[in-house]
Amino acid sequence: MRYQRFDLNLLGALRALLTMRSVTRAAESLHLSQSAMSGILARLRDYFDDPLIVQKGRRMELTPLAISLVDKVNNLLLMVDATLGSTPEFDPRLSNRNFVLVASDNSIRILLTNLLRTIAWEAPDITFEFRHISGVAHQELESGEVDFIISPDWHETEGFASCPLFEDNYLAVVDKNHEGIGESISLETYIQRGHVAVDSKGVPMFDAWFEKLHPGLRRVHVRVPNFGLLPCLVVGTKRIATMHARMAEQACEQFAVRSVKLEFDPPKFTARLQWHKYRDSDPALQWIRHKLIEESGKLRSFE
Repeated sequence: MRYQRFDLNLLGALRALLTMRSVTRAAESLHLSQSAMSGILARLRDYFDDPLIVQKGRRMELTPLAISLVDKVNNLLLMVDATLGSTPEFDPRLSNRNFVLVASDNSIRILLTNLLRTIAWEAPDITFEFRHISGVAHQELESGEVDFIISPDWHETEGFASCPLFEDNYLAVVDKNHEGIGESISLETYIQRGHVAVDSKGVPMFDAWFEKLHPGLRRVHVRVPNFGLLPCLVVGTKRIATMHARMAEQACEQFAVRSVKLEFDPPKFTARLQWHKYRDSDPALQWIRHKLIEESGKLRSFE
């Protein structure tokens, strides 16, 4: 089908090429051969009178025109998806829809674990996929590959619809029988002790804040891939783990650890929910948003 001389069947391939910046990976994502995708790229180059993707050194990069098309093509296809996928109502009891959320293990433990228990009864055939927060999360939200992002407010990107879910701050966690630390810990003692910390693709907010104020002073003895492992590696040692306060409370119930107040003031943060504005009227996504907001309202306020 053509519109103003453009073959509309090429839109999906154009988005894949702009997103992947690779003929090979774009072909794989659409289950096409590399030669077929090369032919599509040639047709797109002919229509736009622009190479779109060029090789610079060892990398493929988008031309200025291609860069200007990224958001426009994503938004166009999202509007098409929303229009074609719209239904007069959404019945969670009958739906088998899959939802993709980007969230940290902290948000999953604090908010989503209880929510999924409820949804398992109300919507038994609905499925979920969780992905870690990464540098491409907002690109995936833009393309429609991801339905929601739950992240701290400092990680929020402009241009998406959003709402607050819950507030949190930080506590230290130590072995339950640690005699050298009382109910709170001074900055001096904190610096002297060994630490267990999260090694994520993006620097956690607390780590970035502390390193900026006290560069090179904290000694990290163990690095782990997620927050849930922190208390395990504190038990039976003199190490310290700095955790989100709500998760620290859970850890004290599950492990032989106790929480300790910090005598300095790390930044508090608000976990926010983000979604694409063009999918705002999707009744299924509206239902999930309502459930998330409702569940977050059950969390006690944090001083």
